[in-house]
Amino acid sequence: MSSIDSKPRVALFVTCLVDLFRPSVGFATIKLLEDAGCVVSVPEAQVCCGQPAYNSGDRKDTVAIARQVIEAFEDYDYVVAPSGSCGGMIKDHYPALFAAEPDWQRRAEDLSGRMYELTSFLVDVLKADPVAAKLEAKVTYHDSCSGLRELGVKAQPRALLGSVEGVELVEMQMPETCCGFGGTFCVKYGEVSTDIVSRKTADIAATGADLLLAGDMGCLLNMAGRLKREGSTIQVRHVAEVLAGMTDTPAIGEADVK
Repeated sequence: MSSIDSKPRVALFVTCLVDLFRPSVGFATIKLLEDAGCVVSVPEAQVCCGQPAYNSGDRKDTVAIARQVIEAFEDYDYVVAPSGSCGGMIKDHYPALFAAEPDWQRRAEDLSGRMYELTSFLVDVLKADPVAAKLEAKVTYHDSCSGLRELGVKAQPRALLGSVEGVELVEMQMPETCCGFGGTFCVKYGEVSTDIVSRKTADIAATGADLLLAGDMGCLLNMAGRLKREGSTIQVRHVAEVLAGMTDTPAIGEADVK
């Protein structure tokens, strides 16, 4: 492992939604990684992971995007994203994109081996539990589809939340059920998506929680939008903001969702 003073060199994959809608999640992620002893960089050449194109069947543009991502993150010990969705795209799907190009497939597999979702990296790689944060709140946690099913992210965020002083975690009846976002799915199948997220918000409300947390901005924006339209007072945040003790900004839905 190449390092500075034996500290792992970690590149932050910001993600499009964090960049455009919630930069505070990026700053919270950097704080968590630096507090855990990492040297963090944010490569300027990074682009979208390519998931929207991939899910829409546009393989040509997905491959072109993937090449840019692979090149941008080639010189780091680890790559970390505050998103199971983007992390799953890079870790699980990139190698298969280059099945007919051995050199690029090797590079994609190398990146795959260094790619982690934030809470998984903190718990599974850095063993960074507990965190030094405080928040008096009753929270519930949504398991995003990609993070859960592609990357095995389930216990890690809960372990970290368990170390936040003042936090009471109350589980939904179905925390693993899809929120209805699904990237381009919510655009193509709006009525179906609305039905799914409405069932999700009912499950969230039944917990009596003050705060909804998750690790994917797509899910969070979708659920925050529906909660707001229903007149709910439940706040919505990315889990990184709570773990980093950075909850001074307005919650998602208070300023981000119209």
